[in-house]
Amino acid sequence: VQLQASGGGPVQAGASLRLSCAASGSVGLTNIIGWFRQAPGKEREFVAAIRWSDADTLYKDWAQGRFIISRDNAKNIVDLEMHSLNPEDTAVYYCTASQLAHIARNGAYYRYWGQGTLVTVSS
Repeated sequence: VQLQASGGGPVQAGASLRLSCAASGSVGLTNIIGWFRQAPGKEREFVAAIRWSDADTLYKDWAQGRFIISRDNAKNIVDLEMHSLNPEDTAVYYCTASQLAHIARNGAYYRYWGQGTLVTVSS
């Protein structure tokens, strides 16, 4: 399974940005696509995840209501819409895939990882 994240870049505080994760290869082996982020000097953290089959979602508490995760099964793409961005959202955003049935916040449950896309929010 290969994951290609895109859509990052520099934005001003308050702006919106849409990240995309394109999955290829043996996508059928995966059940969940998730987004994690890692800010400079900080640990990687869970952002949101979605299940391919029923679009069930899980968000980190601070992402709920501000970020929206969605999937396009026909194109094997998972998007992360991010709104009202602030400098604390500056990070490398990674998309990842899990073979498990349940949606997990722990990155250890995600087997496949993309290369990441950098989001930089300036004030």
